[in-house]
Amino acid sequence: MSFLPVTKQDMIDRGWYYVDFVVVTGDAYVDHPSFGTAIISRVLEDEGFRVAVLAQPEWKNAEDFKRFGRPRYGFMIGSGNLDSMVAHYTAAKKRRSDDAYSPGRKAGKRPDRAVIVYSKLARQAYPDVPIIIGGLEASLRRFAHYDYWDNKIRPSILAESGADILTYGMGENQTRQIARRLKHGEKTGTMTDIPGTCVLVKPSAFDFKAKSGICECPSYEAVCASKRDYAISCRIEQDEQDAVRGKTVIQRHGDMLLVQNPPMPPLTTQELDRVYELPYERYYHPCYEAEGGVPAISEVEFSITHNRGCFGACAFCSLAFHQGRAITCRSEESILKEAKKLVENPHFKGYIHDVGGPTANFRMPSCDNQAKNGLCKSKRCLAPKPCSQLKSNHTEYLAILRKLRALPGVKKVFIRSGIRFDYLMQDKDPTFLKELVQYHISGQLKVAPEHCSAAVLDKMGKPHIEAYIAFARKFYSTTESIGKKQYLVPYLMSSHPGSTLKDAIELALFLKKEGIHPEQVQDFYPTPGTISTCMYYTGLDPYTLEEVYTPIKPEDKALQRALLQYFLPQNKEKVLKALKTAGRYDLIGTGKNCLVNESRQPARRQNGNKSKAVPYRGKKSGHGGRKH
Repeated sequence: MSFLPVTKQDMIDRGWYYVDFVVVTGDAYVDHPSFGTAIISRVLEDEGFRVAVLAQPEWKNAEDFKRFGRPRYGFMIGSGNLDSMVAHYTAAKKRRSDDAYSPGRKAGKRPDRAVIVYSKLARQAYPDVPIIIGGLEASLRRFAHYDYWDNKIRPSILAESGADILTYGMGENQTRQIARRLKHGEKTGTMTDIPGTCVLVKPSAFDFKAKSGICECPSYEAVCASKRDYAISCRIEQDEQDAVRGKTVIQRHGDMLLVQNPPMPPLTTQELDRVYELPYERYYHPCYEAEGGVPAISEVEFSITHNRGCFGACAFCSLAFHQGRAITCRSEESILKEAKKLVENPHFKGYIHDVGGPTANFRMPSCDNQAKNGLCKSKRCLAPKPCSQLKSNHTEYLAILRKLRALPGVKKVFIRSGIRFDYLMQDKDPTFLKELVQYHISGQLKVAPEHCSAAVLDKMGKPHIEAYIAFARKFYSTTESIGKKQYLVPYLMSSHPGSTLKDAIELALFLKKEGIHPEQVQDFYPTPGTISTCMYYTGLDPYTLEEVYTPIKPEDKALQRALLQYFLPQNKEKVLKALKTAGRYDLIGTGKNCLVNESRQPARRQNGNKSKAVPYRGKKSGHGGRKH
């Protein structure tokens, strides 16, 4: 095994005088299957192509794009593991001071809107070379979309970048098909039929006769002019994101037609095993060592991905729109093989940090109907309450965890990916929860109730708070029964669409009652491609077209955020203002239910339950942290 070429000299050392594909990324080059660039590069190599990686190229001119000479077949371009704007800016639109995906955490190693910038530079360097864009940034911006940072609608990134083809979702099989067809001399202009891709064509070149297999979104011009049309477009895009029943979706952009082919079917278990068993170095390129390495590897170096997809489909999460709701899993044999390789790694200290994925405890389809009919249109499997057809069974996942922790050299196997506690509670067998508590957490388990208001949770696509309360009781009784002191750390979100000041006060009272004192709170972040972002921009629920209140003004957002940390002295004035604005004078004072005391003497912190001393959450960059 060896890293793929990153310089001209690397090519020469391999005896290469040309490359077939140049894979361009806004991240540093980390050859690990948690990085999309590594997967696509190794997939192309697996197809027999010569591949070079152009990581974080200079973007002031096109010279860096000529580093390997003219690629025979094309450029594959992505921004990296995150949307470049999310990588660069906080929810308050403040520039981030560091970047975990760059050497030494140094910020500024990639441009804003990296896919667009890189594509134009590649075109400038070699005008006739095909350009294929993919990854999260391209996938979530494939239609006309609201851009939070510009506060306006931008056209499809395919139109803005000038690329030839856009791959959306998990792109392995799209990449294989495109590469094979390019090798056989086919032009990108005729590759209009590949599932999981988008192309721009002249309307005269598109067959409108297949009406039953086509959905048309309101045009780019229409969604710019009408928020209602934007909401309608969002619903169509989300509803057709299903590999079984999804239709071709079109959207007019001026005199061109954006065509989204139906999604590529998820990889089979055998295909997924093959992808994860490709010859990754599983580390960052040694050229970064002098700069302090690439910090992002620390979270994943000794972690194992066992599944893809998420039928939880939270409204603020991009996973359902990117990976899809269908669950696919690696085989037990493949997972154990990877674990044995970890044990052989000289850096390994005996701890597997995670065996997870988008949602760790999803290891099977949510019901038996999906294979034939796909996932239900416009419905969720778990919210507002679990579907009657839902199957919850952790037997297979549990068997894998048992075998992993029995491996020689393995001291502990942790689960750090998100656990859907509502799904876990539907499993009548308590064994998984017991073993989770006993073997797979290190004092804290992070879960995501997000809010307590039923109205807000409905807009989030989350279960009502009663599900979390029931789980918390079961968690604490289980942890006590095995003689441990362990705690839940709840993720919470302020200012989500639908959250009024009254709802924020309700959440503050819930936190006080439960003795939860979050050290950090995440404001809702309107990232591309989510239902919640549509509600934020339009003020409409795309599924009902009813109005949704959304806190947009900085002051409104600050008041809601302060209420979730009502106990902090620096938040006192904001909490007072919020309570007075809402007419809740009954919550000001020293009484049992009061949130803040108006006198200069700060109120003493109330004693609460076991959650009171637990930090709410650590720092986590990008939209991957909350699975938008």
